[in-house]
Amino acid sequence: MRWDAQALRPAPAGNNADNSASNATAAAPAVEALLPLAGLVRSVSTPEFAGVTFHEVTAKSVLNKVAAGSRMPFEWTVNPYRGCSHACVYCFARKSHTYLDFDAGLDFDSQVVVKINAADVLRKELAKPSWGHHHVALGTNTDPYQRAEGRYQLMPGIIRALADSGTPLSILTKGTLLARDIPLLKHAAAQVPVGIGISLAMTDEQLSEAVEPGTPGPRARLKLVSRLREAGLPCGVMAMPILPWLSDSDDALDSLFGSLAAAGATGVTAGALYLKPGTREWFMQWIAARHPELAGRYRRLYGTGSYASKEYREWLAGRIRYFKARHGFSGSHGFSHRDLAQDARDEEAQYPAGSMPEARTGPGANSVVGSAQPTLF
Repeated sequence: MRWDAQALRPAPAGNNADNSASNATAAAPAVEALLPLAGLVRSVSTPEFAGVTFHEVTAKSVLNKVAAGSRMPFEWTVNPYRGCSHACVYCFARKSHTYLDFDAGLDFDSQVVVKINAADVLRKELAKPSWGHHHVALGTNTDPYQRAEGRYQLMPGIIRALADSGTPLSILTKGTLLARDIPLLKHAAAQVPVGIGISLAMTDEQLSEAVEPGTPGPRARLKLVSRLREAGLPCGVMAMPILPWLSDSDDALDSLFGSLAAAGATGVTAGALYLKPGTREWFMQWIAARHPELAGRYRRLYGTGSYASKEYREWLAGRIRYFKARHGFSGSHGFSHRDLAQDARDEEAQYPAGSMPEARTGPGANSVVGSAQPTLF
């Protein structure tokens, strides 16, 4: 079925987003109710992506400056999509969807904004004399290799634009669509420093299907890690979040770190579920529905905050250290997101080796400094 034939809202006259609401059809009442999005071209829904609406927009800018004082190991990010059909119930980015007048729950999973001109706009921004060729991180908010990337194919143009301009880059994803771009990433890595991170925190396929229903399963992501390493590319793994009473048993952790070692991951960091506002409400609703026997335990463990209790974090940090050492990952931290102290969250504060571009030295080499910075999770 042709994608174009499924448009719920055609391009408004003059591409004026202010009058786009009046062009919505009766076939799309959910879209009709939305406030206009800046630069909206059309909204699309197809049987191939049942329950998901894509809002195609033209962006004026795609390079995002990281807030001053954030202490991240990168100063700039690009997010070609907002919202994510991976539908992870624990996703830290859910609240960001409310800035678009969507909700942080079902809308985050089903109303996906697509910056269809991202690569062209990025290339123009990188060509400016003022551009300092700073490290640009992809996948810091929503996944750039969610299923829609198979249709829109924004990432190849973005990767080429960064590499051609001499800009170091990193990618964090759960999406096995990344495999499509391995040849391109190998080429880019010959031009600029490249870091690749895969998010994988469990090997239980049934649990993964329940908590991250739109993602490729653990086996598929482990295969992706292996393919990246076989291609000579780095691949760190963010094993977050570890879910209390669901994926934190010795058997679960042993399976996770053992599988990552067998796949050839260059480094691994792990940490407990983090429930910031927006995410907390959605996750607690899911726990109450799917695991009512754990609902009270989660409320007590997290209290009114975003982090699990200090006692739990200390216990989990000890188990993580044990299984990392058992499977050969000791000392493979990578980049820290803050000045480390004696804190059970120290492990969570790390980007694993391979996930950030490594500095190159010598005449004409790009310099990428891994400084302390706050967690993305």
